Amino acid sequence: MHFTSERHLEDGVLERDFTLGEIPGTLWTPASASASTPAPLILLGHPGGLPKMYARLVGRARHSASQGYASATIELPGSGDRPRLPAAEQARTDMRRALQAGEPVTDDIVDRLVLPLVEQSVPEWRTTLDALLALPEIDGPVGYSGGVIAIGTRLAVVEPRISAAVLFAGSFVPRVILEEARQVTIPLHVLLQWDDEGNDRQAALDLFDAFGSKEKTLHANMGGHTGVPGFAGDAAAEFFARHLK
Repeated sequence: MHFTSERHLEDGVLERDFTLGEIPGTLWTPASASASTPAPLILLGHPGGLPKMYARLVGRARHSASQGYASATIELPGSGDRPRLPAAEQARTDMRRALQAGEPVTDDIVDRLVLPLVEQSVPEWRTTLDALLALPEIDGPVGYSGGVIAIGTRLAVVEPRISAAVLFAGSFVPRVILEEARQVTIPLHVLLQWDDEGNDRQAALDLFDAFGSKEKTLHANMGGHTGVPGFAGDAAAEFFARHLK
């Protein structure tokens, strides 16, 4: 892990950009984090494009830092300055065409759009986690928060260091991920915008039903994709306070 820049935000949070091989990312640590008092970690998922997502990500990171957590994110494959994924780009074009025509988004389109991201990004997240936990100011437990929900689901299955997850429903879900969800056993808090435009609400409900976790909560609110109310974030913070001790 190579840190490329750093700056202190107004509330004392240290923001550091890094690269890990060809993967760019950002780490935020609270002022209280040190080798003697390392901070637990929350991985911040997002739909891609770090510059575009920065305002939301830094807001989430600063809120987490106020609770004593470090946060980190990495760029999705095929997004930002990373090499394009031609198959996924074609699938995205096919998806938009289907939505504009009022046609269903087929399982084939969903698989070609989402699975390449899952297959590449999950190993990258795990490699990033290795590097982050090697830093003296970072320690477990580890949480995951955000989307793409298929990525979060796969991570919850294969990464034993993740103790709890807040998953954002709002992206298409391949059928293979629905099957994998039955293997998820960690505590889950799932956020769903009921009127999320362009996404399949029923698929999100089916995924929630499939999760094998004994503790799982669905927090549904009226409104579109970007209309998540502030109190939903507060509920997610309370969830992590219970499970990342």
